[in-house]
Amino acid sequence: MNILKFLTAGSVDDGKSTLIGRLLYDSGAILVDQLEALQRSNRKNDDGTIDLAILTDGLKAEREQGITIDVAYKYFQTDKRKFIIADTPGHIQYTRNMVTGASNAGLAIILIDARKGVIEQTVRHSFLVSLLGLPQVVVCVNKMDMVDYEEEVFNKIVSDYKGLAVKVGLKNVAYIPVSALKGDNIVHSSERMPWFSGSSLLPYLETVEIPADNLTEHARFPVQWVIRPQTEELHDYRGYAGRVSSGSFRVNDKVTVLPSGFTSTISKIELLDSEPEAALSGMSVTIHLEDEIDISRGDTLVSAKNKPQVSQQIEADLCWMDTKPLDTSHTYFLQHNSKVTRCRIKEILHKVNINTLEEEFDEEFKLNDIGRIVIKTADPLAFDLYQYNKANGGAILIDSRTNVTVGALMFRANAE
Repeated sequence: MNILKFLTAGSVDDGKSTLIGRLLYDSGAILVDQLEALQRSNRKNDDGTIDLAILTDGLKAEREQGITIDVAYKYFQTDKRKFIIADTPGHIQYTRNMVTGASNAGLAIILIDARKGVIEQTVRHSFLVSLLGLPQVVVCVNKMDMVDYEEEVFNKIVSDYKGLAVKVGLKNVAYIPVSALKGDNIVHSSERMPWFSGSSLLPYLETVEIPADNLTEHARFPVQWVIRPQTEELHDYRGYAGRVSSGSFRVNDKVTVLPSGFTSTISKIELLDSEPEAALSGMSVTIHLEDEIDISRGDTLVSAKNKPQVSQQIEADLCWMDTKPLDTSHTYFLQHNSKVTRCRIKEILHKVNINTLEEEFDEEFKLNDIGRIVIKTADPLAFDLYQYNKANGGAILIDSRTNVTVGALMFRANAE
């Protein structure tokens, strides 16, 4: 049974938490103790029914204000698929949280209030979804009960969003009219919208195809630990432990060690007490090579037939996540998989105006700003472009003074 991780995004009060709560409630994915807690809760909707948003509002501040601040993760499954849901904040000041939730999702549900249509936050969230390369988008036009389930309202929003999708570069977009409060088109098809012939939300999520990672292309293995016991019985043992971030490796494959560029052949793969012939994406293994090569934590084993770029100067998209502005005179840590190196922001190329999606030059990067920069690193990085390989095409910036993560990077080009 495969797993689909998806996120929900929308403006404040568009009903993200209620939609997820309805999805869990109507699909029977709520445990008995959760149901009892719901029934005891004082939070009720205007019609006296249970406020299902409680299921995802985990922080005390969220419960008190009725908003989502942190990224709330929920897990459930049906007979057809397992799901991981990331409920992301709608407020502008929590855009960084949405980036976190979207970083490894396969689908985005973007909610639009049927009364308000496409608004600024819709543009912001759609741009972020496109920037982070999510392959599938579902636009749920929520609160259809507040507009008398009018088909014309839905069609107008679909038309407006199609123009936005073209502008930000979203290709695979589906549209579903829903009422999370009443349960229309969430799990079951709505009898109050007979004019809509498409699938309700849950059946769509159960059957949508998410492109799988290519098992042979972009084989990447960041080394996390060099194992050398140097005991009597394991005197010549030398293994490289880590997790295959993308692609696959097989015994007898030719591999290149980066950034040094030395080449060798895989002699053995260890997985716990077994020795499999192949290590696939996501597997944590120990790899042995035929040659003794100087390899350290932070180096990367790659397919000799498909190598990433190696550079100390990289053009990247940056989402700034710190309350303190970016300081171009400061030295930051850059963490790329298991590799940590010092870096400087050599140049700010532009920032993106989320309202107009136009590129503007501004020397200051503040909280939630997004734009394009050039980074200069102390050590060479072996990286792929983010649009081709997310697993090896992203990194984080860390403030060297506080060890706080201050930015998310998506590599776009070799700037040398």
